[in-house]
Amino acid sequence: MSNIIKKLDWYVVRQFMMTLLFGMLGLCILFVIVHLLENLDGFLDRKTPPQHIALFYLNYLPEIIKLTTPVAMLLSSLFTMGRFSTLNELTAMKAGGLSLYRILLPLLVIGLIISGGQFYFDGWVVPRANRFKAEFERKALGKGRVETTVYNVYMRDTPQRNLIIGFYDDVTKTGSNWRLEEYSSEKQPRLVWRIYAGTCNYDTVKNLWQLTNVSEHRFNPDFRVHPTVSIQPSVTLKTNTTPRLLMQFQRNTNEMTFPELREYIDASERGGKDVRQQRIAYWGEHILPFANFIVMLFGIPISGGQRKAGLALEISMAIVIAFLYIACIRIGQTLGLAGDMPPALAAAAPHCVFLLAGMANLLRART
Repeated sequence: MSNIIKKLDWYVVRQFMMTLLFGMLGLCILFVIVHLLENLDGFLDRKTPPQHIALFYLNYLPEIIKLTTPVAMLLSSLFTMGRFSTLNELTAMKAGGLSLYRILLPLLVIGLIISGGQFYFDGWVVPRANRFKAEFERKALGKGRVETTVYNVYMRDTPQRNLIIGFYDDVTKTGSNWRLEEYSSEKQPRLVWRIYAGTCNYDTVKNLWQLTNVSEHRFNPDFRVHPTVSIQPSVTLKTNTTPRLLMQFQRNTNEMTFPELREYIDASERGGKDVRQQRIAYWGEHILPFANFIVMLFGIPISGGQRKAGLALEISMAIVIAFLYIACIRIGQTLGLAGDMPPALAAAAPHCVFLLAGMANLLRART
């Protein structure tokens, strides 16, 4: 009996995965065709080789997969269970002594595995592919330009230190008008120390700034007394702000991995920016992969009972569920911005609401 159940589990999983792969393939082809038609003139004007275009769309696929996987999971659960119900396979499984929940168990396990895998996929694979795609669009389509230099950078290095750089070139790792200022406290800041360098160079091996033509000023608590000034030909100094962090501010956030995005948000917060919206979006990106599992809790019961609804009605219901889910996420983000709710909770609340609703929907299904 156990061997029969294992074979049945594999059969259910195989049918679901075949439907999922077919659905994602169709959605990816649709996205690529639409994008290609929009940018075909640009490719032709710049005489882009076909192999470069193919490489571009190969790196565009991860972003498409990220966007379409929840919809594909919902449709696959609908079509798979709908097929079982239409061919009376679901009835035969129940007649064999299996409850609906036992039949659905392998599908729910697969949903959790796919959600966990997509967490890594969304956080590390997609940003790197987006980085390549953005670089290609700059060179091949003339969309934007590659920034390797920054001007007049003002960074909060620590709560009591500010770093100001007049010019920095990331290719040569050199810059000019480098200044670091330290204050007595955050609430009542008084300048206590400042170091100025005419030129700077970043040592990528030791992770240190090499400063030249340096003047150092130390201020007394009584500002009526002149500061102590020392002149030095060169100084090495370590700061929290690195060239990699400086150049991150030139990139789009969808080109950053989860660790890079968190570092970017922390640096922005140290600089005095309101990053509540970015933190909500950051946690939302962490939780979004698990929408793959949540939508299955809606798709499976719709087709898992006695099949009365037609295919068109099921697709319509899937579209309604998807739009309601997206609307709930947007509402949650808006409420999170307006209230004092922790960013992680604001990002998770809409998903928790749909998770509970999906579990209630599953429990109501006929077993």
